[in-house]
Amino acid sequence: MDLKRHDFQLDELVEKIRTGDHRLVALQLPEGLKIQALEMIDALESKTDAKVIIAADPCYGACDLVHHKMQMMGVDLVAHMGHSQMNIDSGMETQFIDVTYDGVPELAPAIPYLETHRKMSQERLTNNSVEEIGEDEAHERFLDAVGRATPLSDVKLGLVGSIQHLHLLNNYKEMLEDAGFDVVIPTGGERLTFPGQVLGCNYSGDDPSIGHYLFLGSGDFHPIGLVLHTGKPLAILDPYTSEAGEMSLEKIERILRQRFGLIMAADNAKSFGILIGEKPGQMRRSMALRMKRMLEKHDKKGYLLALEHVGPELIDFYPVDAFVNTACPRIAIDDSVRYAKPLLTPFELEVILGEKQWEEGYQFDEIP
Repeated sequence: MDLKRHDFQLDELVEKIRTGDHRLVALQLPEGLKIQALEMIDALESKTDAKVIIAADPCYGACDLVHHKMQMMGVDLVAHMGHSQMNIDSGMETQFIDVTYDGVPELAPAIPYLETHRKMSQERLTNNSVEEIGEDEAHERFLDAVGRATPLSDVKLGLVGSIQHLHLLNNYKEMLEDAGFDVVIPTGGERLTFPGQVLGCNYSGDDPSIGHYLFLGSGDFHPIGLVLHTGKPLAILDPYTSEAGEMSLEKIERILRQRFGLIMAADNAKSFGILIGEKPGQMRRSMALRMKRMLEKHDKKGYLLALEHVGPELIDFYPVDAFVNTACPRIAIDDSVRYAKPLLTPFELEVILGEKQWEEGYQFDEIP
């Protein structure tokens, strides 16, 4: 990753500090950009009268906002870089600053994946329209990648990306249409600020007219969540490396086998630790209480554990049989192998308790 090709829009932040007469500013950045933090401090302090503090704790998204700790230090402005504002309030004045990357990779390497995925979507759409077949056969034909019999009304290509690359989506839409694809840039719910945006916990722009996806970004984090949520084929075009690929259905199947293994491992569990996230954008107290009541209904024990950061060293020693995560949905999916005891999603607990059925298809945990 060439950090010099990122635009941190410091001039906008300098103007904000000057006009607001801010004296102590907290700078919050995602992990991959913190290597630039000291240069940013030098630039900001040389152009304003403010002093700058790095909020050095891990930051994984706009749900992960600093709040009362910075207030206790006397911070009067938080500059949050690299994420877009969500429908949450940290209780502090916060300036969200887009960070964009100028890489524009060639589309050609992604075309073979997109053509294959469009064909897969067309076959599923055709199967959906078959009449006068038995229920079992229909269920088998209509299943998506995560085992659901969900409707499909078209085979449009959904064009999405991570926040650093959203400014490129309209250009790629034109290129893809020139290549013969019917393209839509989906608009999601309140948690998503921009069209085409996806988060690790929210993919609400999906609809039945989208048959497959192209993700503009790097890594597997967003693609895994998108396929678990939608069950649809997904190609990847990486602006940092200019390489194309796909989120293979084999990898999704391995994840689902792992999830089912954890359900089986916790099938006879009698006591559960229910994790509540303390971060402003991850606090789902109502869901945690619902999980506790559900456990009590089935004569099992549920203990509520509130944490700002979740890690095995903070919970594995509790004498419970398993854990249920209501904090960031990706903790259970991405980090489960780090824990000595099963770490489940709310849906997986419902399967264990018989409230929902695994055979009806996997339900990705999402924060709306």
